[in-house]
Amino acid sequence: MKIVIAGAGAIGFHLAKLLEKENQDITLIDNNSEVLEGVANKLDVMTLHGNATSIDILKEAEVSKANLFIAVTTSQETNLLIAILAKQKGAKTTIARVSNPEFLNASQKSYFAKIGIDQIISPNHLASKEIKRLIERASLTDIFDFENGKISVAGFTIDGNSPLIGQPISSIDESQENFEYRGVALLRNHKTIIPKNHTILQKGDHLYLSIISQNVDNVLPFLGRQKKDIKKVMIVGDTTLALDTAKNLQNDYHVTLVVKNKSTAKRFLNSLEKTLIIIGDPGSKDLLEQEGLAHMDAFIAVTPNTEINILSSLLAEDSGVYKTIALVDNEVYTHISQNIGVDTIINKKLIAANNIFRYVRKGHIKAIAQLHGVDAEIIEFEITKENHVTRKTLGELNLRVSSIIIAGVVRGEQSIIPSKDFMLKKGDKVIVFALPESIKHVESYFT
Repeated sequence: MKIVIAGAGAIGFHLAKLLEKENQDITLIDNNSEVLEGVANKLDVMTLHGNATSIDILKEAEVSKANLFIAVTTSQETNLLIAILAKQKGAKTTIARVSNPEFLNASQKSYFAKIGIDQIISPNHLASKEIKRLIERASLTDIFDFENGKISVAGFTIDGNSPLIGQPISSIDESQENFEYRGVALLRNHKTIIPKNHTILQKGDHLYLSIISQNVDNVLPFLGRQKKDIKKVMIVGDTTLALDTAKNLQNDYHVTLVVKNKSTAKRFLNSLEKTLIIIGDPGSKDLLEQEGLAHMDAFIAVTPNTEINILSSLLAEDSGVYKTIALVDNEVYTHISQNIGVDTIINKKLIAANNIFRYVRKGHIKAIAQLHGVDAEIIEFEITKENHVTRKTLGELNLRVSSIIIAGVVRGEQSIIPSKDFMLKKGDKVIVFALPESIKHVESYFT
């Protein structure tokens, strides 16, 4: 697949890095020669110096042959323009990054599709939606919903209070009735393990289970903690993500937002009529404690500074806050999230990349998720025709040999955690977990 990416910033670079592993034909355009030089030193991709709004640059990038054109520069207007130009020049599918949330409305997206922009993405919007989902399921470290929430993949840490320490995963069956689940992945010392029923769990393990969504709360006894209703939330940060998150939460929670300067506070006030805005240093321990940190149920750190986000979240943990979420921009932190001490780490570029990756994978893909710190993907496929996967049981397909796990199936309104005797059918939505080396096998099964 030929892919052209305009913009070599954080998202563009990360996309190129992911796509390079897929052996795709990638061209990365940017008007900053130093940035491109840095990319060329780290990645084996073609780089092109110039302004992507230039017709000559687009011709040089051979957008007419592009299967996918992705516009992720820092300018929303530039992204929209070059996506339209790329489509006119023959690019099959175009994606543009935007910052204005109004552009995500169905009517706006329909208009953009008519003029040549197939998909609009907003990293801030995607991240704020994920934060809200994490607050709604605050007892879990991670939660990923598939097929409109019918099946979830839930992640949690086996800490000192968990009754699962020293027990096999099969002990979950012995302590719960009518609780269908599938062990999807186990993260131990930065290593991803495909768990089996006899796998013994250790303190510090991070376990992911696929569960029928209505039964997610059944996993709480294994955490050694009670379900807690989140009422009070503190957010720190002057960022657009902080604003979007507060807007998403203020109607359901008591939200306090700490921003650094008056001008930001005044601007945010126009949209946050139900949010208490405090002006002060988000990294100040005294300020946060003075504003009632110890009485908060959840703490969300989304400043532009990763270190401040992590340190303030650790302070919140130490103050007894039930749920902490920290925004990071460094992959290193993402991969050690379960060992830092913060409940959940989020990374906007990873979230945006997952959203875009649906257009790279083969088959009828509904959604893709990447588990935090786990070198693997969860992909939701739709089976659109009868083929070899519909003619054998899952046991006969022997998918586990290829490190592929069928985490769940949605058939009509029915949610299923399938056994080895289960047979897939045309029309099924199938949630598949796969390690990187197994992706090609997955695509061969579901293409």
